[in-house]
Amino acid sequence: MKIATFNINGIKARIDALPAWLDAASPDVVMLQEIKSVDEAFPAEVFEQRGYNVYTHGQKSFNGVAVLSKHPLEDVTRGLPGDDSDEQARWIEATVIGEKDAVRICGLYLPNGNPAPGPKFDYKLAWMARLEDRARALLAEEIPFLMAGDYNIIPQAEDAAKPESWREDALFRPESRAAWRRLLNLGLTEAFRARTAGPGHYSFWDYQAGAWNRNNGIRIDHFLLSPACADMLRDCQIDKDVRAGEKPSDHVPVWVDLDF
Repeated sequence: MKIATFNINGIKARIDALPAWLDAASPDVVMLQEIKSVDEAFPAEVFEQRGYNVYTHGQKSFNGVAVLSKHPLEDVTRGLPGDDSDEQARWIEATVIGEKDAVRICGLYLPNGNPAPGPKFDYKLAWMARLEDRARALLAEEIPFLMAGDYNIIPQAEDAAKPESWREDALFRPESRAAWRRLLNLGLTEAFRARTAGPGHYSFWDYQAGAWNRNNGIRIDHFLLSPACADMLRDCQIDKDVRAGEKPSDHVPVWVDLDF
């Protein structure tokens, strides 16, 4: 089963590019970030006519996550547990039923955190602590699960074309990377690095300063897999060429192929 994550940076802006990628790549399940739409305004029919069930957790003009699935989904929930006052639409969970097993998928849009230090960075770190708590809870349930999306984390220097320019950025600060390592230390597998080593692999290129043409990118869109889910992993790739398309997002899709 091919499961993808894609920060589309606005469904209105990507109303042609997203269906074009779906038609070409034919993923079974897609977790979207930054739909930037309330639920009732999301153009579900565009995706339903392609055979996808559509589940959204939207917010006007900002944030927003969604799941598109060709397979039945169960127990769809919205919002990351741990802070009832958090109104930002950044988390959606569901169980995907495969031929042999079921996998809990968690689609996330982790806060950017800039400027750092400051309240936005504090929110990012608090959100990551809640994310760690959710991972611990799912591990305790002993069900296969994955957490995928735009993490707004550059894990290592090799995940940036120019790491020196990100030193003080919330995406690369030591506190952010330490919170990322705490997730990995729970026993989660970073799917892309389980399959591909070395520098030069990115999932985001800024619209500014010719970043795409100079390949000045960063890798911030990730899949983390539980041990049982990691056993299902057959491949993980970045669809880099999508960035060269018509009216592209500044992110590109990342996908895993799981055997379940």
